[in-house]
Amino acid sequence: MSSWLGGLGSGLGQSLGQVGGSLASLTGQISNFTKDMLMEGTEEVEELPDSRTKEIEAIHVILRSENERLKKLCTDLEEKHEASELQIKQQSTSYRNQLQQKEVEISHLKARQIALQDQLQKLQSAAQSVPSGAGGVPATTASSSFTYGISHHPSAFHDDDMDFGDIISSQQEINRLSNEVSRLESEVGHWRHIAQSSKAQGTHNSDQSEICKLQNIIKELKQNRSQEIDDHQHEMSVLQNAHQQKLTEISRRHREELSDYEERIEELENLLQQGGSGVTETDHSKICEMQKTIQVLQTEKVESTKKIEELEDKIKDINKKLSSAENDRDSLRREQEQLNVEKRQLMEECENLKLECSILQPSAMKQSDTVTERERLVAQSASVEEVFRLQQALSDAENEIMRLSSLNQDNGLAEDNLKLKMHIEVLEKEKSLLSQEKEDLQIALLKLNDEYEGIKSTATRDISLDSELHDLRLHLEAKEQELNQIISEKEILIAEIEELDRQNQEATKHMILIKDQLSKQQSEGDSIIGKLKQDLNEEKKRVHQLEDDKMDITKELDVQKEKLIQSEVVLNDLRLTKQKLEDKVESLIDQLNESQKSNVNIQKENLELKEHIRQNEDELSRISSELTQSLNQDSGSNFKDNLLKEREAEVIHLKQSLSELEQLNENLKKVAFDVKMENEKLVLAYEDLMHQLEESIASNKQLSLEKNTIVETLKMEKGEIETELCRAEKRLLEEANKYEKTIEELSNARNLNASALQVEHERLIKLNQKKDIEIAELKKNIERMDTDHKETKDILSSSLEEQKQLTQLINEKEIFIEKLKERSSKLQEELDKYSEALRKNEILRQTIEEKDRSLGSMKEENNHLQEELERFREQQSRTAPVADPKTLDSVAELESEVSQLNMIKDHLEEEIKHHQKIIEDQNQSKRQLLQSLQEQKKEMDEFRHQHEQMNATHTQLFLEKDEEIKSLQKTIEQIKTRFHEERQDIQTDNSDIFQETKVQSLNIENGSEKHDLSKAETERLVKGIKERELEIKLLNEKNISLTKQIDQLSKDEVGKLTEIIQQKDLEIQALHARISSTSYTQDVVYLQQQLQAYAMEREKVFAVLNEKTRENSHLKTEYHKMMDIIAAKEAALIKLQDENKKLSTRFESSGQDMFRETIQNLSRIIREKDIEIDALSQKCQTLLAVLQTSSTGNEVGGVNSNQFEELLQERDKLKQQVKKMEEWKQQVMTTVQNMQHESAQLQEELHQLQAQVLVDSDNNSKLQVDYTGLIQSYEQNETKLKNFGQELAQVQHSIGQLCNTKDLLLGKLDIISPQLSSASLLTPQSAESLRAGKSGVLSESSELLQQEIEELRKSLQEKDATIRTLQENNHRLSDSIAATSELEKKEHEQTDSEIKQLKEKQDVLQKLLKEKDLLIKAKSDQLLSSNENFTNKVNENELLRQAVTNLKERILILELDIGKLKGENEKIVETSRGKETEYQALQETNMKFSMMLREKEFECHSMKEKALAFEQLLKEKEQGKTGELNQLLNAVKSMQEKTVVFQQERDQVMLALKQKQMENTALQNEVQHLRDKEFRSNQELERLRNHLLESEDSYTREALAAEDREAKLRKKVTVLEEKLVSSSNAMENASHQASVQVESLQEQLNVVSKQRDETALQLSVSQEQVKQYALSLANLQMVLEHFQQEEKAMYSAELEKQKQFIAEWKKKAENLEGKVVSLQERLDEANAALDSASRLTEQLDLKEEQIEELKKQNELRQEMLDDVQKKLMNLANSSEGKVDKVLMRNLFVGHFHTPKNQRHEVLRLMGSILGVRREEMEQLFHDDQGGVTRWMTGWFGGGSKSVPTTPLRPNQQSVFNSSFSELFVKFLETESHPSIPPPKLSVHDMKPLDSPGRRKLDANTPESFKDTAESRSGRRTDVNPFLAPRSAAVPLINPAGHGPGGPGHLLLKPISDVLPTFTPLPVLPDNSAGVVLKDLLKQ
Repeated sequence: MSSWLGGLGSGLGQSLGQVGGSLASLTGQISNFTKDMLMEGTEEVEELPDSRTKEIEAIHVILRSENERLKKLCTDLEEKHEASELQIKQQSTSYRNQLQQKEVEISHLKARQIALQDQLQKLQSAAQSVPSGAGGVPATTASSSFTYGISHHPSAFHDDDMDFGDIISSQQEINRLSNEVSRLESEVGHWRHIAQSSKAQGTHNSDQSEICKLQNIIKELKQNRSQEIDDHQHEMSVLQNAHQQKLTEISRRHREELSDYEERIEELENLLQQGGSGVTETDHSKICEMQKTIQVLQTEKVESTKKIEELEDKIKDINKKLSSAENDRDSLRREQEQLNVEKRQLMEECENLKLECSILQPSAMKQSDTVTERERLVAQSASVEEVFRLQQALSDAENEIMRLSSLNQDNGLAEDNLKLKMHIEVLEKEKSLLSQEKEDLQIALLKLNDEYEGIKSTATRDISLDSELHDLRLHLEAKEQELNQIISEKEILIAEIEELDRQNQEATKHMILIKDQLSKQQSEGDSIIGKLKQDLNEEKKRVHQLEDDKMDITKELDVQKEKLIQSEVVLNDLRLTKQKLEDKVESLIDQLNESQKSNVNIQKENLELKEHIRQNEDELSRISSELTQSLNQDSGSNFKDNLLKEREAEVIHLKQSLSELEQLNENLKKVAFDVKMENEKLVLAYEDLMHQLEESIASNKQLSLEKNTIVETLKMEKGEIETELCRAEKRLLEEANKYEKTIEELSNARNLNASALQVEHERLIKLNQKKDIEIAELKKNIERMDTDHKETKDILSSSLEEQKQLTQLINEKEIFIEKLKERSSKLQEELDKYSEALRKNEILRQTIEEKDRSLGSMKEENNHLQEELERFREQQSRTAPVADPKTLDSVAELESEVSQLNMIKDHLEEEIKHHQKIIEDQNQSKRQLLQSLQEQKKEMDEFRHQHEQMNATHTQLFLEKDEEIKSLQKTIEQIKTRFHEERQDIQTDNSDIFQETKVQSLNIENGSEKHDLSKAETERLVKGIKERELEIKLLNEKNISLTKQIDQLSKDEVGKLTEIIQQKDLEIQALHARISSTSYTQDVVYLQQQLQAYAMEREKVFAVLNEKTRENSHLKTEYHKMMDIIAAKEAALIKLQDENKKLSTRFESSGQDMFRETIQNLSRIIREKDIEIDALSQKCQTLLAVLQTSSTGNEVGGVNSNQFEELLQERDKLKQQVKKMEEWKQQVMTTVQNMQHESAQLQEELHQLQAQVLVDSDNNSKLQVDYTGLIQSYEQNETKLKNFGQELAQVQHSIGQLCNTKDLLLGKLDIISPQLSSASLLTPQSAESLRAGKSGVLSESSELLQQEIEELRKSLQEKDATIRTLQENNHRLSDSIAATSELEKKEHEQTDSEIKQLKEKQDVLQKLLKEKDLLIKAKSDQLLSSNENFTNKVNENELLRQAVTNLKERILILELDIGKLKGENEKIVETSRGKETEYQALQETNMKFSMMLREKEFECHSMKEKALAFEQLLKEKEQGKTGELNQLLNAVKSMQEKTVVFQQERDQVMLALKQKQMENTALQNEVQHLRDKEFRSNQELERLRNHLLESEDSYTREALAAEDREAKLRKKVTVLEEKLVSSSNAMENASHQASVQVESLQEQLNVVSKQRDETALQLSVSQEQVKQYALSLANLQMVLEHFQQEEKAMYSAELEKQKQFIAEWKKKAENLEGKVVSLQERLDEANAALDSASRLTEQLDLKEEQIEELKKQNELRQEMLDDVQKKLMNLANSSEGKVDKVLMRNLFVGHFHTPKNQRHEVLRLMGSILGVRREEMEQLFHDDQGGVTRWMTGWFGGGSKSVPTTPLRPNQQSVFNSSFSELFVKFLETESHPSIPPPKLSVHDMKPLDSPGRRKLDANTPESFKDTAESRSGRRTDVNPFLAPRSAAVPLINPAGHGPGGPGHLLLKPISDVLPTFTPLPVLPDNSAGVVLKDLLKQ
């Protein structure tokens, strides 16, 4: 029982332990996961500020590593889960098996318990009966325990299926019950003992009672201990839970912080983008003004960003250095931990320090753990804070760059400088902190080294004392040897101590070197900071210079704008003066005309002056109307009113002058001459003005050559103005000619118009004066214009430079865009790869699905085959024991097929597992693809954003240029106000220009719309492709189902046919046997029965064939539907390809790669579909061939069985070929999958290699550290080896000396032995003399060897003894010689043992060295622990100091709070006082109101009394006592007044009392309030005093502790100072090297400064040269102006030519620009066309290859056809006249074997077999001409009647004259000729069953007979590319159902109606049916 229970308990423990272990591993993995997550979070945060691509790559790597790790976790957990489930199942089964046993055991235990209970009760009763004072324990314990057991016993053991928890609970109950049983047994034994003792002796009762009490106490203590253990375990679990919760909270906080940081970064990025977009949204006016300055400043921004990046790199370097310093610190910590370990070992060894160790070890461990946890947290927080600071710095730097771009440069740079200074200060502080920590660590190390040396010295002393004591106890004789050993050990220890000192010195040197490196780093950092400060100052200077330049530029721009305005004003003035001159010329012309007309009228008719006046008035009215019209046309002229006034004055003058015309005519000639002169002057002045204008225009043209295309348009307009001016000059010349003519005419009429001409002459003189003044003004304006033009030249030159800068910027941006395009192309290539991987994934999924389906079908086939095998076995068991070999072969084949199928199934299951793994990998790749797609979307958004910014800048430029054009157009329109037609032309030009600008803006908008369109179209295409893929999947599934059904059909058919064939073969054999027998009558009866059976079988076969033909028709209809769907999809695909081609030409270069991918995908889909269609067509061919063979086989089966056998063989061969093809396909698939696997593995290996490279880099760094340590250890080992070599040399020397002494002793012994032999003859005297000589020799040798060996003395003494014995006894010589030989051997052995001892000493020394190394490590660990304790105490001190400062601050805060509370209390008191005063006032008013009420009540009472008095008065009046009444009334009034006075006084007194009461209460309240305040203040004072006292006590304690520590530290400082003296030398060397480096750097600096000075000098020289050049330029310009003034006359003629040339060149330039635009468009189109052409060429190449392959196949097939036709012809020629001999023999023999009476029946049988009717047979029998020829012709001629539609050949006309063989061949031909050609299964001709086309075909069957000739000759009119040439997939049922043959089945009708038949092949008797079928299949 106990063993069984123990085993069960151990099994439970193991299972629970495994569960616990899995849980522990889970928790460990979770904790590792949290740590990894934290580490990864930190890494992510650190890597965030880098560029976007790095972020993506880092995230990619992290995600992959996480995925791999999670996969591993999942696999581990799944394995553990499975293992635990298996264990649980096993345990549950074992427990269920054991439950029954345990129930039995429980019943036994219950019975035993009851028995024990009874015994207990009996014993208790016996004990009670015995007199026992305080003897027995009451029976309540047992009863209670029993009741407890019963109560806790489970009641439900009824159910068999119990859970694991129930089993565990039952096990626990069993254990409890067994424990109770054992307890009860012990109690029973106890009571029995008590009973026996009571019987034997009653005196021991008291002792027994005490023992019982003690036992009870022990039980209680055990219970308490178990409770305490449970509590302790519970507390441990609670602590663990709390720790886990803390860890989860920390990880959650860390994740929240990470998410916050990520959100913050995203917000900053959004802000940056908003800032970037906000710049574009600024006002256009400001942008127009400030763009140039922005462009200049952008370059500076780039420089500043570069510098900022450099600074960031430097910061990163500093951070790396910090990380390296942290690594050093970690290594020092590790060393400290090692020292702690060594120290613990020493503490264990030392017995004196055991108690202190036991006290201090757990606390030290806890402190170290807490410290490490704190340090980790601090390090994590510090790293996170540093990362966050860097992120903030980056974001601030980016924001400040944006501010620079918005022209707040000074502030931005200043802030940058300040922030950089802040960062540098922070870094310097961190450096100083690190250096302090390192110094502290060094101090701690030195302290620990001192402690270690002291401990070591004590340890060595203890060891030496122990060894000496041991040696004294063992051997007193070997003291000297042990002393030598001790001396050697001491020397070794001294050497070790020296080595340790060397190690310490090396460590100090290493620390000094580290210090030097840190100092160098600090100096480098300071130099870098200085350089950065210098750079910042230089940048500030540059910014100031740039701002000054900007101000100068703005000033120059303002000046130039003012000059332009002035030049525009001057131009307007010139135009106005020109208009005035033209108006005056016109007025002169009109006046001249009028004067001419008036002169003519005066000469002709002086009498008709009135009529002339009327005519003149009419003319004047007409002229005024014309003038008004002209004025209306020329809007904007300022001289309308003046002209009208002048015209009116002229009319008045003319009216007056008509009377004076005769007088004025004389003066007119003079005036005309004057007018001519004045006109000439005016013309000359006008020409000068024109020359000046032309010169100004020429200068403008020279400037315009440098301007933009917009300025060129202005030049065009200027040219037009110049042409207009030329036209005006021509007009003026014409007008001058007219004037000359008019003057000549006027000279004739001068005498008549003298007076009017005088008036006009005076007016003209005035006008001349005015015009002179205007000409002077115009000259001034022209000079101003010249100056303005010079200024505009300067402006244009500056603008050109700015444009060049702009072009450079645009080029740079284009380069950047190209780089981005390259990047996008790379990313798209990656996308292609991923998309290909996705496609492969989908293909693999499809293959998996197909293989699943094929598995299902294979399983079904297996089942069918098994059923068939069972049937065959049953048949074999039923049939005779002699089995057919065919059936056995088929069974063997089927079994082999089953085994092959099982192999294939296993292989497919393995492939499915493999594909599942691939799918998981590709899901990961999908996720990665999604991430990469999101990243690409982000990049595309960024590119779009940049594109929009560029577009915005371009639109702004266009708007600026449009504004300039508009301003210039306005000026042109003002010039052209007088030229109406030309103005319209210009308006059209302007409209064209505006249209161009609009077109440009529209193009920009169209560009954005195209992007949107391209997105939409791509989405649509993707959706379409997905739909197509789904349709293809559905088609594949349908095809698979069809093939399965067809395979099943073919297999079922083949199986049934084989059964039928076997039956028929058996029946044929039986017929042959019976025909050979003699019993004909029985055979005939039997044959009749067989005929009936055959008819039944035929009907069954027809029914089976009907079912199969129906199924085939259904399959074919589904196939037709599928082909229709495929055709529709092909059409849709072609449309999609066309749309893709169109779209590819439309879209821009950015979207072309995506469309290339889509087109490639479509082309791949098309190719896959072509392949699938080819496969389907091949399957259809094979299926149709099988159907044909099955159908024909049923027909031929009646003829011969050999054909069926050959068909089966061919089917088997085909199956084998199909299997081979499937195996080859599977091999190809496996190879493809292997390649995919290898590619995936290579990718994984790449990622692993990348991870390994990172790990290797870390390992390299670690290995370098290890390498330095190994070098040091190697040097130490070398020194040790040298020492060992020296010791070995000493040992060898000593061994050589010993060998020499041994040789000497041996020589002496040889000398002694012959002397002894001769001494036997001598007397004893001679012997004594010999002995004396020998002893002298021996004494001499011993004196030589006393120092080396003491053991030889003993041997010499023994030899002396032997010599004495030899002198006494000659017989003992031989014994002595033997003894000497033995002694020599002993000496050899002793020397060998000494050598061994030396070797053992060496081993011991090596062991000691190892132990001392371990001791050193332990002491270094102790040092580390002590260092940690020291740092902990320092941290505690700092914390306490911080606590003190915090408490002081809290005290101050509390005092401030107290002050605030006091003020608030005072305010509350004031408010309460105010409220009390208000309350008092209200109470007073209340009192007053109450007094008023009382007065009113009193008045009411008085009124009532008055009324009563009045009533009494009335009564008394009645009575007549008036006098008394009056007296009484007076008395009453006086009394009332007194009462009123008394009441008022009383009320006043009451009010005063109440006021005093209120004041008293207020005072009492104030007193209480003050008392409370005093009490509170006293409490606060006491609390603060206590707090201060406590803080002072703690502070004093800390100060004392600090003083103690200071004393210790000072001691350490002294030690360190001593070591610093040694390190100062190294420092001096390092400083010397640093000074050398500094000198070299200073030399370099001097060189650089010299170069800078030289460049500055060159700059000054160049500036002076520039000034000189400017002066020379000004002089040259002056000279040029003189030249221009001189050569104006020369240039005037050439200017017109130049204008024409310029106009032509402008036109050419415009044409060229148009051509350039068109060429660019063509280039874009050509690029797009090239891309599409490249794709098309690829497709064309593929199609051409396919066409070539198809042509080759066609040629091959044509050759095959030709060969077949030739063979057919040969066969036809060779087989004419040949008939099947077997058939004819059977017929003939059968006819002659029958008796003559029954030959008619045989003939009837033959006729029925051949299909001859009974009527024809009877006619043949009844015919008198019964010959062989008649019978034969009837036989073969009548057979053709069964074929109603066969056309007769010309050979059949001579039936009776032909031979038997010819008739039979013709019969076969008529049977085999097809009536309908084979159907053409093209996709386009395929229609559903009820389509009208088919009905037409069925209705018009005779039309199909036209194609018979073509089908026979082997020609095909229409061939489907998807099907083989011999496809004959025709439904066996008539498709329409209403054809000529009706709706019946086709096999029951004549063959020629529907079924396609082969061409006739007369077969040789040698050739079998299988050969024919093979030939047909080849066709």
